[in-house]
Amino acid sequence: MTVRKQKRFGLDIDGTVTDPATFLPYLNEQFQKTLTLEDITDYDLTKSLGITSEEFWKWMEQHERTIYKQAKKADGVDQVLEEWKQEHELIYITARASHLEEITKNWFEQQNLPFHHIELVGKHDKIEAIRTHEIDIFFEDKHDNAVAIAETFAIPVILMDTPYNRLPTPANVVRINHWTEAKAWVDEWLKRSGF
Repeated sequence: MTVRKQKRFGLDIDGTVTDPATFLPYLNEQFQKTLTLEDITDYDLTKSLGITSEEFWKWMEQHERTIYKQAKKADGVDQVLEEWKQEHELIYITARASHLEEITKNWFEQQNLPFHHIELVGKHDKIEAIRTHEIDIFFEDKHDNAVAIAETFAIPVILMDTPYNRLPTPANVVRINHWTEAKAWVDEWLKRSGF
């Protein structure tokens, strides 16, 4: 068996590469709220907004293109990804639906963020895409995704810390506060892996 010279980094987009507070200004305006990221203690936004799932998805359908076009990058992500792209593959696996592919790729280009492949799976279950791309490490913000990926593949999962993902995690889910901290952890992991 040949050992690959580069690692395949799997990355979620929303709340991981983009600022986790991206949706808040739009939600606050639409639903007359004053929510901050600290108020969002559940990934299911309908709980914080006090609306039904049907209302949320109807709103999302109308606004998702604008939100994704204008999303802010997470602090420090560009420098870290730029460095990693030199030696490793950056494969983005997102729950976004396929009709958002052009908007998503355009955003990456406008933000000058490197990518080798972007896969829009259209659902939160990313297991098959991770298996197909033989991902070595994954970056995520959704708690149950991080746990499922870590348990299914026994790979490290970097969980970008937010108020909505603070439930307990297995040992191979590493909670990180900032992209510079992620880089330090990954650099150590790469060293231990012989890179």
